[in-house]
Amino acid sequence: METLYDNHGRPINYLRLAVTDRCNLRCFYCMPEQGITYLPKKELLTFEEIIRLISLTASMGISKIRLTGGEPFVRNDLMKLIRNIVEIPGVKEWHITTNGILTAPHIKELKKLGVASVNLSLDTLDRERFKQITRRDEFSSCLATLQALLDNDIAVKINAVVMEGKNIEDLIAMTEMTRNKNVSVRFIEEMPFNGAGSHYKSFTWSYRKIYEYLKLNYPDLEKIHDHANSTSYNYKIPGYSGSIGIIAAFSRTFCGSCNRIRLTAQGILKTCLYDDGVLDIRTLLRSGANDDEIKNQLMKAFSQRPANGFIAEERRKNHTPVHESMSTIGG
Repeated sequence: METLYDNHGRPINYLRLAVTDRCNLRCFYCMPEQGITYLPKKELLTFEEIIRLISLTASMGISKIRLTGGEPFVRNDLMKLIRNIVEIPGVKEWHITTNGILTAPHIKELKKLGVASVNLSLDTLDRERFKQITRRDEFSSCLATLQALLDNDIAVKINAVVMEGKNIEDLIAMTEMTRNKNVSVRFIEEMPFNGAGSHYKSFTWSYRKIYEYLKLNYPDLEKIHDHANSTSYNYKIPGYSGSIGIIAAFSRTFCGSCNRIRLTAQGILKTCLYDDGVLDIRTLLRSGANDDEIKNQLMKAFSQRPANGFIAEERRKNHTPVHESMSTIGG
């Protein structure tokens, strides 16, 4: 199978696919307190359409799949979809991102089906702060899922969005999780994908500031290898079991090695997190387009991919500022 490249010579082998825009939390950094207007079911890609699309992209060279949302486990029969995905030729590894609220009953089957890793969204280790950030009292469910993942030897990455005035006091506590747990705790710059735009007048907790804060508290923090196409700068504290990552999601320092594309729950292709959609694949699928026609449209989109997230943002239709809810984008 040939490697798929974009117009900047970057390989594309990773598809992040949202199976729903719905979520059972209302996280501060993701959507307004009242939530968002969800898509009618008929506007979501069907499982059959998802399977066809993954099969098609796998034949083009995309070998890594991540299922996202919204919250993936909110969608009925998600495990049925996963059972079909793992059988698709060309799919070498699959992952899932979840908030952990509905995940625990499925962990043994996820392990059996060969999930490569689970990204667990967890922004604090304090129950009250969890309620404030997510606007739901589900802290114990999330922690139970984390423990079950570890008990079943599933690789876990904990995603924590760093928010001024919300969870700064958790940076040390979450770093301490790596002392005895073989987990990767990743601290993520907050982005304006909350359905309203930026919460702050100025950007405060950059990846550099996060690093400096950790280094101040852990002077022996050491840099470790970042794998190819990594979105995180990775570190380890000597003697600790796990590792720490810092993701410059807003600073966008990793665009030069980006190997991923996104598909929203309604079937809109995003070749960059910061664009507003470059191809309506759902319409192609439902208009009777054959596989070659869809491949040609995908290749056209890949050949016009922006060099970085700043250019993608500038190209947005009518120059509208970034403000969508991450739930509608696909994590």
